[in-house]
Amino acid sequence: MEVRTPVYKLNSDFCKDLYVKREDMIPYSFGGNKARKAVLFFDEIDRLGADYVVTYGSSHSNHCRVIANMAAQRGLKCLIIGPSEVSDPTYNSKLMDILGAEIITVPVDEVKGTIDAKIEELRKAGHDPYFIMGGGHGNIGTRAYVQCYREIKEFEKENSISFDYIFLASGTGTTQAGLVCGQLLEGDDKKIIGISIARKNPRGRDVVIESIRDYLKEEPGRGQIAEDVIQENTIFLDEYTGDGYGRDNKEITKTIEKALVNYGMPLDCTYTGKAFWGMEQYIRRKYLSDKKILFIHTGGTPLFFDELDKMRR
Repeated sequence: MEVRTPVYKLNSDFCKDLYVKREDMIPYSFGGNKARKAVLFFDEIDRLGADYVVTYGSSHSNHCRVIANMAAQRGLKCLIIGPSEVSDPTYNSKLMDILGAEIITVPVDEVKGTIDAKIEELRKAGHDPYFIMGGGHGNIGTRAYVQCYREIKEFEKENSISFDYIFLASGTGTTQAGLVCGQLLEGDDKKIIGISIARKNPRGRDVVIESIRDYLKEEPGRGQIAEDVIQENTIFLDEYTGDGYGRDNKEITKTIEKALVNYGMPLDCTYTGKAFWGMEQYIRRKYLSDKKILFIHTGGTPLFFDELDKMRR
C-alpha cells in the first residue's frame, strides 16, 4: 500500500501560517503514524512468512489497533501484551477485541518476561512468531518517518514553502527519530519539536536519540553525522504531558473541542490533543506566530470518541 497524506493550512488564531499533515487520513484502520509504520512491518512479515504476530501496548494504543487489523486481514493470529495499569476500556481496545486479538494484561514490570515466555511457548507449539516492539519501535518504524520527511520536502517544493518548525506527539520515539533522521540526511535546518505524551526527560529524549543513532548506522556512509549535530536537532519537550499517559486536563480537553469546532479535526487526549495544546503554548511563549509551522497529526481517531462525554458546548 502506497502511503501519502495531505497537508492543509489551518485558519489559526495563534499562528498565521499553521499547516497540518493529516496522517490520520491514511486509508487503513483510521490511519495514523502507526498505520504508516505497520505497512513496513507487514511487508517484512509477509516476506518472512511468519504466522503469528506478537506486540506490546496499552488499551489506548493506536499501534495495537492497527497491528491487530493488519494481522486479521491476513488471517494471522495476534497476541497483544499490555500493562494492567493502563487497561481501561477504550474504543481502540474494543476494536482490538472485534479484530480477534488475544489480549493479556500483566503488571508493567512483568511485561518483558511475559513477552519472552509467550514467544517461546509459541515456538514450541510449532509457530513462527514475529515480535513488534511497542509503538512500532525500531529501525523499521524510524524508516517510515524518514519516508514521511521526504513527502514533506516534496510538499514544500511543490508549494514554494519552507517550514520553520515541525511539531508532533512523541511517545516511543521512532516517529520523531525518523523525521530528525530525514532532516539530517537532507541537511535541513528547520526545528523538529517532539511534544512528550508521557515520558519525562532525560529518558524521553534519550530514547529518541538512541533511535536516531541506530538508524543512521544502517544508512550507507551516514554513520559519520556528528554526535553534537544529533543532540542539537533532538528537541523533546516534557512539560505538556497533562496528568500522564492516557490522561488529560481541562486545557487539553478544551483544545480538542476547539480543534473540532474550528477545523473539523479530531484530536485525542492521549496523543494529538496533548501535542496540539503543547504546540500552541510553545508558539505563544516563544513568540513564533509569524513562523511557518507544520503539525503532524499522528492519528488516534477512535480515541477521540472516548473524549465526547468530556466536551460540553
